[in-house]
Amino acid sequence: MPDRSALIDAFLERSDWANLPRKLVAGDASNRRYERLQRGPGDTAILMDAPPQKGEDVRPFVAITTYLRGAGLSAPQVFAQDEVNGFLLIEDLGDDLFARVMVENPALEEPLYQASVDVLVHLHRASAPDLPCYDANVMTERAALAYDWYQFGVAGDVDKAAKNQFATEFSAALSLLDAEPQVLIQRDYHAENLLWLPDRNGPARVGLLDYQDAMLGHPAYDLVSIAQDARRDVAAPIETMMIERYLAATDMDANSFTRAYALLGAQRNLRILGVFARLSLAYGKPHYVDLIPRVWDHIQTNLSHPALADIKPLIDADLPNPTPALLQKLKDQCATIPLP
Repeated sequence: MPDRSALIDAFLERSDWANLPRKLVAGDASNRRYERLQRGPGDTAILMDAPPQKGEDVRPFVAITTYLRGAGLSAPQVFAQDEVNGFLLIEDLGDDLFARVMVENPALEEPLYQASVDVLVHLHRASAPDLPCYDANVMTERAALAYDWYQFGVAGDVDKAAKNQFATEFSAALSLLDAEPQVLIQRDYHAENLLWLPDRNGPARVGLLDYQDAMLGHPAYDLVSIAQDARRDVAAPIETMMIERYLAATDMDANSFTRAYALLGAQRNLRILGVFARLSLAYGKPHYVDLIPRVWDHIQTNLSHPALADIKPLIDADLPNPTPALLQKLKDQCATIPLP
């Protein structure tokens, strides 16, 4: 089997970007890698390397890109693709990630978050594509990763009876959302996946990345994703502003929306709690453990909503507070737990 380097060279030979130096831009929690190619000043493109043998598939990225660009949003143009070997050559939207811009220019924090809300308002007005639904059953299964990996990592075992009770109660609570309007949810909509493109207009000023896992779900989901960021603190007044801005631009009932927001916030952050524990325990990435306290705080905030009154006692009993000692225990087991 040809190595990846030879396959990349062959892919680029079929494009206008052959025999150019490449510089690593980023890797992420997946097996994808991104490299920048430069032909001259201001003339660059991004190579996405997504190995199929490691479970990656570029076809969803291409399909969602087509949809988002058709809706007038700034997803990167696809210049060339090799679906069999897992390569894409895409438009380079630059390096001005929201997270980076906010650090360099704190005065832009509120305008950037406002722009991120405006993207969602624009997107949710478009006709939804044909995608699988992120429904109560799927969401409950993903939230239960908190038991499979976080509880397992800190307690040494999974309390299956407790997990089953949680799944029953949580699925029932989430099921009410399945009957509400469904939109495309990007599912990783946060400040490290958004790029600031101030030379563009309207919602197109926000460059979009990492949306290949998009599904259909409740309109509150992506708002939770960015406002309850696992990687950076978002001040409570900013989060409130974002919710109010979204509601002011839509016809959604405020009480129903904030109820959904809390349910989806609990679901998303429980899933992330499990994923971050798994990334350390099974994949040897202990730096994700350092993000768990922020995720835990989001869980506690959401559990305070009356819609989660039956769920809160279960989480309180089943999942221990991530004390420094417990976090160190997760790190000490880094890369020692085989995937099931």
